[in-house]
Amino acid sequence: MALLLNISFGQVAIPMKEVFKSLFGSSASKETWEYIIINYRLPKAITAILVGVSLSISGLLMQTFFRNPLAGPYVLGLSSGSSLGVAFVVLGSSFLPSIAAQFFLSSYGIITASCLGSLLVLLLIILVSKYLRDVMSILIVGLMFSSFTSAIVTILTNFSTAEQLQKFMFWSMGNIGNVSWQNIVFLTMAVAIGVILSIATLKSLDTLLLGENYAKSMGLNYKRTQYFIIFSTSILTGSITAFVGPIAFIGLAVPHLAKLLFQTSNHKLLFGATILIGAIIMLLCDVISQMPMSDFTLPINAITSLVGAPIVIWLIVKKKNFR
Repeated sequence: MALLLNISFGQVAIPMKEVFKSLFGSSASKETWEYIIINYRLPKAITAILVGVSLSISGLLMQTFFRNPLAGPYVLGLSSGSSLGVAFVVLGSSFLPSIAAQFFLSSYGIITASCLGSLLVLLLIILVSKYLRDVMSILIVGLMFSSFTSAIVTILTNFSTAEQLQKFMFWSMGNIGNVSWQNIVFLTMAVAIGVILSIATLKSLDTLLLGENYAKSMGLNYKRTQYFIIFSTSILTGSITAFVGPIAFIGLAVPHLAKLLFQTSNHKLLFGATILIGAIIMLLCDVISQMPMSDFTLPINAITSLVGAPIVIWLIVKKKNFR
């Protein structure tokens, strides 16, 4: 239902009946509607689903791994690494050769820069984690990487033009409407790999809830589990950030919503719940961001926070009042 609603609403309203016909039947009654659905709204809806699924799973993995309810998919500094890569090519384009600047300022160039930035931080995290035994130390190192890269981005802004700053700001707001069908194929493949890796950690996550020492005493290969979690989170978060920019709230809040609504700590159930809730929330937030029947489109980042945060607060308060 959320998928049909997302495709139906927008600057041009399309009846749900026509959307259903276009997706599951022959084609919509009007060629214009068919073109809008197939070439714009369906790719955007699929992207929203992939974003919701990826960030929700990443948040669940990070919160369990660090045993910290405030941990999210960006806690390892991957988003900051992506932002640093994009900042280098957008804000520092004037220092690049003209041919290189022309490539990196294109959509593919920005995706490439984002991936390289995220990959750099990932490699640093893996390198540092070899020398750290305490999981909280990895969390702190991730936060320090975030602060360091954010500082470099801030310095770059001081040497940038207004046009460069505007382009970087638009990227940082997140945009799920500019992903082509070709990019969706690559994004889907990356998300599929990340999901498969995360599924392999579900049994280990249930054990980790009781603590690292207990997990080791139960025969868990902690280092291997750690690398699986870091790799799966990096693939899911890094690919999403590269293609659509950083998306706030989803990864942090959806796991909490799943736990509050389903009242379970079983990660097999939570895994499916976070996937479903994350996809639905992203689709609904995209509907709101389009401002149906108007010519305005709001930043998706602002909507995910404005809509999501009050819902989580309400659920937490409601749960406490009924104890």
